[in-house]
Parts: sequence; structure tokens; C-alpha cells
Amino acid sequence: MTASEHSREILQIAARAADSKAGEDLVALDVSGPLPLTDIFLLVTGRVERNVVAIAGEIEDQLNDAGVKTLRREGKAEGRWVLLDFGDLVVHVFHEEDRMYYALERLWKDCPVVPIELPVHERAE
Repeated sequence: MTASEHSREILQIAARAADSKAGEDLVALDVSGPLPLTDIFLLVTGRVERNVVAIAGEIEDQLNDAGVKTLRREGKAEGRWVLLDFGDLVVHVFHEEDRMYYALERLWKDCPVVPIELPVHERAE
């Protein structure tokens, strides 16, 4: 199995939303092979708890605006690891320390990476 076109489309919406709130180290993994209930995990890092919550909120708002319903949300109050379940896409927004600790990329290392297209940002000098 490979991730559906729909899951790839909503991945792009979620990734752009995360990027707009300074989400870092975005990685999308095609988990459709080992997990029959979802296609893609999106992993995002926020620097501090408020950033984690802002990133998760923007992702949820943008996907809901696009007609994608949130099926489950966990961890938003703590701001350390927010899980957003949209069915075909599950988003994990981590505080940077928690992302290193749980190392989901290592756990799912056999799953293919799904390309993410983000706008190019100009760096201030």
C-alpha cells in the first residue's frame, strides 16, 4: 500500500500551516503499509510549548477550513506533544526535547518519506 492522493493533499495543507507558524524539521512518513488505519504521519517540531500549541492550532484550523474533520486531539493543554488525528493523516507536533526523546523517525525508519512542498523563505541578514 502507498499513501492515497487525498492524504498527500491534506499533508501539503498541514505542512504549509505548520511552516506558517515556524514549525521546524517537518518529516512526513508513509505508514500505510504497517498501519491500516492511516496513511501518513507528519512530524513537526516547535521550539517552546506556546509554539507547539500555535502550530497544532493552525494545522487544525487550516485542515478544518479545507473540510477535513479532526477525529481526535491529544496533548494540546501540555504543549509538549500534540497529536492530531485526521484519519488519513496523523500529525505529531513535538517540543524539540520530546521529539528527540521519542524519536518516531527511528521507530518508523522502514517507512518511506513523503515529499513536502513548502514555500521558500528569505533569510534576514
